[in-house]
Amino acid sequence: MINFERLEKNLDSLRIQYLTAQPFPHLLIDDFCDLEKLNKAYEAVPELNNKSRDYAFANNKFEKSNYKEICPEFLELYNDLSSERFNNILVYITAKKTFVDPKNFGGGLHQGKKNSFLDMHLDFNYHPINKNWYRELNLLLYLNKDWKPEYKGHLKIKDLRTNEEAELAVPFNRLIIQQCAPYSLHGYDMTNFPDGRFRTSIATYAYQIHERFIETPRTTDWFPKDDASAMKKLFAKNYNFLVKTKNKFFGSATAKNQ
Repeated sequence: MINFERLEKNLDSLRIQYLTAQPFPHLLIDDFCDLEKLNKAYEAVPELNNKSRDYAFANNKFEKSNYKEICPEFLELYNDLSSERFNNILVYITAKKTFVDPKNFGGGLHQGKKNSFLDMHLDFNYHPINKNWYRELNLLLYLNKDWKPEYKGHLKIKDLRTNEEAELAVPFNRLIIQQCAPYSLHGYDMTNFPDGRFRTSIATYAYQIHERFIETPRTTDWFPKDDASAMKKLFAKNYNFLVKTKNKFFGSATAKNQ
């Protein structure tokens, strides 16, 4: 499914692009998958009805964790993403011993419907089950057919250290590899897709094994816009505490999302 040969022929260029990107390391890879197979996968995508748990900080966003069940092409993609061959590519590009979570906890098919948005945020840093797996990368494959800038939904990234920002286009068959760090904010503004069209992506995460914690384990940290309500800002400020308290008694929803 993945165009492995094309990636492997351009490893040096991809590595330089990733490591030198601003405001923090990231990489855009077009034609990531075999086009014929990805078209078949796209045609099989259903309209999702499982709403994201980030309801307070996201609007009209839906997800399916086990996207590999949808069709043979998605199963092939799932297996390719967690393969040793792809992990070797990631290690070279990022210059870190990263690997894709083979069970893809917290990831899956994401679908933003009418007026969808996702507030800027930092993702959880340590894996909910494998406590010494540190989240190094988001890998986002976009399935937006005939995407146009006026549809919006660009992936927005911002460095908390410098406040430098960038907006990344999200056309069909583009993979965005984005560093996860305690300063790597990301999200997207409200979309404007035509009726019946959705902002669609597949999210996969890569990790590095740590012998000791280098950060305090956290859940998602949210950064609502300046014009957000006082209630939303207060919820964002206390989100980590509230989620940790909930997890203590009821377990992690992310850990169950496979």
